[in-house]
Amino acid sequence: MLPEAYDKDLLDGIPTTVLDYFEDFRDDLERRFTSDEEEEINAPEGYGTSNGGHGASFGGTAASPLGRVGDNGFDNTIPGSGLLGRIGSISPESDVGCGSLAPSPLQELPNDPSLGVGSMVEVTLDPLDAAAGSMHTNGGPGEQLYHGVIRWIGVLPTGGGGGSHRNVMVGVELEEDPNHPTLELSNGTYAGIRLFKCPANRAIFVHAGQCSHDRRFQEMPPMSPSTSRTTQVSSSGSKTDTTMFGKVDCPVVKGSVPPLKILKLEELKEICGMFKGIQGHHNSCYLDATLFAMFTFTSVFDSLLFRPKEPEDNPQYEEVQRVLLEEIVNPLRKNHFVRADRVLKLRQLLDQLSSVTGLMSEEKDPEEFLNSLLAQILRADPFLKLSSGLDTFYYQLFVEKDERLNLPSVQQLFEQSFLASNIKLKEVPSCLIIQMPRFGKNFKMYPRILPSQVLDVTDIIEDSPRQCCVCGKVADYECRDCFGKMRNEGLEETAICKNCIDSVHQHNKRVNHKPVPLTVPQDFIPMAPHCEVPRLYMELFAVVCIETSHYVAFVKAASGQDAPWCFFDSMADRNGEQNGYNIPKMVPVPDLPHWLTDEGSRALHEEAVNDKMLPEHAKRLLCDAYMCMYQSTDVMMYR
Repeated sequence: MLPEAYDKDLLDGIPTTVLDYFEDFRDDLERRFTSDEEEEINAPEGYGTSNGGHGASFGGTAASPLGRVGDNGFDNTIPGSGLLGRIGSISPESDVGCGSLAPSPLQELPNDPSLGVGSMVEVTLDPLDAAAGSMHTNGGPGEQLYHGVIRWIGVLPTGGGGGSHRNVMVGVELEEDPNHPTLELSNGTYAGIRLFKCPANRAIFVHAGQCSHDRRFQEMPPMSPSTSRTTQVSSSGSKTDTTMFGKVDCPVVKGSVPPLKILKLEELKEICGMFKGIQGHHNSCYLDATLFAMFTFTSVFDSLLFRPKEPEDNPQYEEVQRVLLEEIVNPLRKNHFVRADRVLKLRQLLDQLSSVTGLMSEEKDPEEFLNSLLAQILRADPFLKLSSGLDTFYYQLFVEKDERLNLPSVQQLFEQSFLASNIKLKEVPSCLIIQMPRFGKNFKMYPRILPSQVLDVTDIIEDSPRQCCVCGKVADYECRDCFGKMRNEGLEETAICKNCIDSVHQHNKRVNHKPVPLTVPQDFIPMAPHCEVPRLYMELFAVVCIETSHYVAFVKAASGQDAPWCFFDSMADRNGEQNGYNIPKMVPVPDLPHWLTDEGSRALHEEAVNDKMLPEHAKRLLCDAYMCMYQSTDVMMYR
């Protein structure tokens, strides 16, 4: 059945069965609202309900490589398109009975099939009329342009303040709160019914004709940052503001470009400066800093770029891989600059295809980005294989604060954490990402932490030969109780050979220790009398830091202890205000290798009584470290 009043131009071509579905969809939502409200009221106190209300949650759902299972139990993967309907928990505006969300009734706009759920759009609004939901045409004198992502397409349920809409309407999540009193904004709720999930005051429902392609993502000719404001016409006839994002040229680079390898400080200075690195946009610093650290000067993550697609992969797996390689990694390595619109393409894909919401505009952490890209979309093999049977991409340090440590090193905290957790690594990883012991963006367990230049992982590798802390021969036992009670430091003092085990534990303070036998590889036993036990090391190549919710990175320009370091900030400066753009910057840090030494770090720590006395970059390195990245150049050659 057709609606009593409708816009023929918008509804032409829509089958009658689809229009009937709209009516059924609205009725179903209204019934669901009523039944869910009764279920909330009648639920036993202290128990959560299945519709996403307050209380405990029993039985989570695992993320699917092709999508995710929402709170309502539906598989939110859109067949054929790879786009995901946003199904999530209810908001303050609809706390009662609205937790069960259905997918968007339509996936494409009837008047423009090139726009659909997940598309980045420009929304033309006249704030004076927006609350009334009237139709607008582009170009009016009072109209304003907003940017956002389409989250929902369909006929709105009745009962809202905007009247009874019978036309196809579009729910858009805006990039930012317009902060305009006349706009009717919500968190994805309309007429008391939650249609999609987004932050408060960021959802708006508009006519399909008010949405058009976001012109910021159209290909534009190369220009320099100083080019005056001009308008050019694209091949499709639409006008494009060529000063968006500063318009530094950022062409697609096909093929395979090796990482940069810079051994001299003078060479590093040549590629540093403004408009270098990855340009930030709308809270993207968590992603910018992480990508810059992962790909600029190292190939340890390059296997992610070239793994062939498998049947289990997401339908858009190759597109994610292509955007990452040709529009971000290759331009970064070849031209030393990636424009923000290139990164926004990746953010849009991550936002559509993973269970991590808000990747287009909200503040996130690097681990959320890594989970979205590596675990859910690229389905990469976890870097770390733990003796507990768990596999993971990064390791969070969990330690009790040791008041005796004034300036703890990552090496010390790393060993303490593995000892406390009673786990080991099954093998030496090619890459080891370590999260510092801090909780949230503000609380830090230690005011300063020294990133260790080299991480000794010998004593945390399962079934790897270890050296006796007394005589230096191959160890046969491990005594965790001896940690902190011998002459040596760290986990090295827990390894003891069979000839020394009795003498070590004759002391009355150690008689109750319980050493356990170690497994020595059979192929190493014949060589043991003729060679020293090899130690296994990993090299620090990047430190991602955070201060007041802003992420930056220190990255080593090549492998080797004497290689120079640079500092990267994707939002170091800004041109313009609301309609302006961020300016990324790379800066060489010649003193950083010295700061990482025992002597240099000790001098810094003792001379600077408070953090304000530290040099700017030293303060960020020691006080704001969030994540340290290590690599094994030996293991990289075989993986």
